[in-house]
Amino acid sequence: MPPKYAQGKICYIEIPANDVRQSAEFFRKIFGWEVRTRDDGSVGFDDGVGEVSGTWVVGRPPSVTPGVLIHIMVVSVEATVEAIVAQGGVIVQGIGGDAPEITARFRDPGGNVFSIYQERALQP
Repeated sequence: MPPKYAQGKICYIEIPANDVRQSAEFFRKIFGWEVRTRDDGSVGFDDGVGEVSGTWVVGRPPSVTPGVLIHIMVVSVEATVEAIVAQGGVIVQGIGGDAPEITARFRDPGGNVFSIYQERALQP
């Protein structure tokens, strides 16, 4: 199914990166994002459900503290934390920091802080 197109939908994200290929591979391996090289050579992505797309950009400072905080939905926060660490990410807030929500926060290879979020109904 194509993504929904509607007023107010978040549709595109630009993520600061030091090394675009490294960041792209990190998100592809952990979250299953579809990574593609465009005709102009830039690297883009579609999220795991094809609803949000974006790119990585160099020359911008990373989002190192949560101002606007992007939460990425996962089936298991615990398993995803392990995958993040295995791929070189850093956990900056462990599971339980936003209780009762099931979340954790991590720093990606570009230094940006993101959150992962698990629906209670999806608890393994």
